[in-house]
Amino acid sequence: MLRVIGSRLMQAALVMLVVTAVAFVMFRYVGDPVSIMAREDATQAEKAEMRVALGLDQPVVVQFARFVGRVAQGDLGVSFRNQRPVAALIAERLPATLELVLIATLISLGVGIPLGVVSALRPNGLLSRLIQTVSLVGISTPTFVTGIVLILIFAVTLKVLPSFGRGEVVQLGWWSTGLLTGSGWRSLVLPAITLSLYQLTLIMRLVRSEMIDVLSSDFIRYARARGLPSGYIHYRLALKNALMPVITVTGLQIGSLIAFAIVTETVFQWPGMGLLFIQAVSFVDLPVMAAYLLFVGFLFVVINMLVDVVYAMVDPRLRSRA
Repeated sequence: MLRVIGSRLMQAALVMLVVTAVAFVMFRYVGDPVSIMAREDATQAEKAEMRVALGLDQPVVVQFARFVGRVAQGDLGVSFRNQRPVAALIAERLPATLELVLIATLISLGVGIPLGVVSALRPNGLLSRLIQTVSLVGISTPTFVTGIVLILIFAVTLKVLPSFGRGEVVQLGWWSTGLLTGSGWRSLVLPAITLSLYQLTLIMRLVRSEMIDVLSSDFIRYARARGLPSGYIHYRLALKNALMPVITVTGLQIGSLIAFAIVTETVFQWPGMGLLFIQAVSFVDLPVMAAYLLFVGFLFVVINMLVDVVYAMVDPRLRSRA
């Protein structure tokens, strides 16, 4: 197990080094930081002084080494637009995104797994065909269209849920949460459903496919021949084996939800990291864009490593292959 963890840590370090290099290239070569930060009437001498202060007069290798050192210490630079440390901006927006992703993931698992089981037990039944049709529509509809339709129905027509914002939040130290207030929960419903639909259909289809394969395997036939109850066979034997790929998909999808929550957060004006990134792109706020790339890359690396470790714990055969 220690060898597996050590191997994954080395791979994670190499991947993060590559991601850091990409972020450095974005920060250094996508536009000129001095031209963006300087006043419109700044003289050439003032711009040259600012370039020296930012270390842009040094060789590229030295600049990259300093950039890596600052990132390792948690120094992600200062936002051009807000003139605040980028790390503080991310810490301020991170709770909103994580809570949105958490609820969306729970909705996806809580609805997707039962629907997958139901459609697998009677794959040719009317209910199964209906679920498949609805899931096809759900997986094909763009996120922004789904969000706008939900706003039109529940916020504009029925007026039962808010169409934007996070509602009332409570501060727990540096963490701000809307899960402790009624308006926070009401504001969370529509964006969470919108964000969860793609993952929900993906999990449902995966569970259905895996369940059908497992139910046709020899050990399930043997269990039926022994006269074991149908509920035990379906939910203790078949479902348990069918959920293994769901571990991987769910883990990777959590990273994807955080990375691609941009559209949902923009549609609902949800004050999370996705909206922060869109605003950074609009104002060419390069430090925020580079920090967002670093954070998403780090998140994917950590989730992949945890999934590999969990797999090695569940299946001992994988430990010898590490």
